[in-house]
Amino acid sequence: MEKLTILGAGTMGHSIALSAAWSGYMLTVYGINEQDLANANKGLAQKLIVMTDNGLFDGNEAQEIRSRIRFTTSLEDAIQHATFILEVVPENLQLKRELYKQLEGLADPSVIIASNTSGFKPSLLAEEMAHPGRFIVAHFWNPGHLIPLVEVVNGEQTEVETTERTMALLKLMNKKPILLNKELPGFIGNRLQYALFREAQALLDADAASKEDIDAAVTYSIGRRLPVTGPLMTADMGGLDVFSAISNYLFEELADDQRSGKVLSELVEQQKLGDKTGEGFYNWEPEVSEGINRKREQTLIQFLKNDLEQEG
Repeated sequence: MEKLTILGAGTMGHSIALSAAWSGYMLTVYGINEQDLANANKGLAQKLIVMTDNGLFDGNEAQEIRSRIRFTTSLEDAIQHATFILEVVPENLQLKRELYKQLEGLADPSVIIASNTSGFKPSLLAEEMAHPGRFIVAHFWNPGHLIPLVEVVNGEQTEVETTERTMALLKLMNKKPILLNKELPGFIGNRLQYALFREAQALLDADAASKEDIDAAVTYSIGRRLPVTGPLMTADMGGLDVFSAISNYLFEELADDQRSGKVLSELVEQQKLGDKTGEGFYNWEPEVSEGINRKREQTLIQFLKNDLEQEG
């Protein structure tokens, strides 16, 4: 096993740490201050309780998992023995580049530096690195302890060994890594997600249906089969002649907007940002937020339990 260090103790950082510790990794998580670590500890404890209550493991194993995660506010201490460093800091290009400069001054060139960025191209991130061959993107999806997918993206100078070690680490973490053949903004998952989001915005702006019915059109149809068959396999099952014919006449009608839609832009201007402000497309009273978040978490846990049963 690699000696893993995660730089960033926020929502994704401690969530990924939980996933790694669950699979047996002993690891270190770096936070910028004691409050950062206190928040991470609280989030970690809450997640362990939920997972225990849902039968993913018992209380004893939960304690063992927690014991495998060490927290520190010292960067030098965090990476002292690391062979694989995963950066999970805010999506700020200069911030990330400055961190990589620090790391290269402290870590041996054999140590892999990976970024959890959700959109920056790895070649752009590694542009100022002395050893770009050891750099790679490993994009976990939120919540990192429940979503299996990790998108692995090579930069122009990423070495084969870096890719192989990254894929091996992720598989030992019981993740489902996919390897991109080329650098693309947004990678695969976000490109697909935002293609759907663009069309949903266009339908709402055109008053084609209510927001509730637009969402229902996904959750009660394609949302039910996508966990089993992705879009390309779904096309195979439906008949490629049918899907080709529909593509030929429907693509001309689909949204091709280059910016956010009218309704979304107005909501952002009004600082109605969704769950975190209490209002967005929907109203998010505390009890509504708690209920939806709990339902989503329970659904993801059930998917994960199904995966574990199938693999077992």
